[in-house]
Amino acid sequence: MRLWPFRRRVPLPPLPADDLLITEERLRHAADGVLAVHERQIRGPVIVFRGALQMDPARAVDTLLARFSAFGYTPFLRAERDGAVVVQAWPLGDLTQPARPLLAVLLFAATVLSTFAAGYAFFTGSETFDALRAWPFPGSLLSGAPFALTLLAILGVHEFGHYFTARYYGAAVSLPYFIPAPMLFGTFGAIIRMRSPARDRNSLFDIAAAGPLAGLVVALPALIVGLTWSRVVPAEAGAGFGGFGYSLLTRLFVYLRFGDVGQGMSVMTHPMADAAWVGCFVTALNLFPVGQLDGGRIAYALSSRRHRMLGMATWVILLAMGAVTGSINWFVWAALLFFLVGFDHSPPLDDLTPLSPARRWLGLVCLVLVILLLPPIPI
Repeated sequence: MRLWPFRRRVPLPPLPADDLLITEERLRHAADGVLAVHERQIRGPVIVFRGALQMDPARAVDTLLARFSAFGYTPFLRAERDGAVVVQAWPLGDLTQPARPLLAVLLFAATVLSTFAAGYAFFTGSETFDALRAWPFPGSLLSGAPFALTLLAILGVHEFGHYFTARYYGAAVSLPYFIPAPMLFGTFGAIIRMRSPARDRNSLFDIAAAGPLAGLVVALPALIVGLTWSRVVPAEAGAGFGGFGYSLLTRLFVYLRFGDVGQGMSVMTHPMADAAWVGCFVTALNLFPVGQLDGGRIAYALSSRRHRMLGMATWVILLAMGAVTGSINWFVWAALLFFLVGFDHSPPLDDLTPLSPARRWLGLVCLVLVILLLPPIPI
């Protein structure tokens, strides 16, 4: 199986007005038997039909996709509040993103280097940036391997969970783009870009949820193993998880492993446990129900029109947490969400078929995981 099997598509040039009217008429005829068209209009490059659906949404998408693609268009189905169905026809070239496999490989190589440096910094008590500045790198940089390899495994399994689930549903996605960082953990995580729309809310949910759940399959055993190699020491000798805050889940695991460590004592965590902490932390951030984050996609699949309101409510909660805990991190995340992520989400082709009951329950579990995995004062 090739890892980047999708051709790069060049955006279509805008059609002249007369040609656009001809295309609109052809698409209207292509919708015969699928949608009883009551109204039609042109909004920029998008051709919109409004009417009544004449078959179930899944069949309608299959039929319209086959017919519209012959003219270079992709259909999107959604319902309006009055019960009418709207079909938006978008030019194919405006929906796909180019693949950049070389960039993905280079970023991964840089992230391997930066996470090894972060692991070395954890091991020696130095700073990640100082480890990266040392050239040639000391052979002891390999002491960062337990941290680096564990963290890369968690992030890699997370992103390839998205990748292979998207491939299963026939959606075009990029390779994972790892993000190196010269500080703290050596990485800001990884992202994967959907290069074409999801088919429906069920497939959108599966693609979004597959990443965090797959990552936790690696992170939780790593946390357990890492804690078995950790030890209790006097508090002045060090703090657990590199001095970062405990989440409800990590506090539970530490208690199950060591019980009450007692006054003046602390847990000196193994680098594998530190990496598992970072993996759980990154998973929690990804599960924020905002915009294009994994949690935002899950929220869209759960609530569709209300996903934007849920994202804004999450943003307000982050500001409130910053005020209550006095931690600046909450304000930083709120700013990043507002300026970089935003609150909008691209719809699937079929926005009519509801999410299955089992996925609704799993979606609520994913949102609860945010509470379990995120430390109140993480850094």
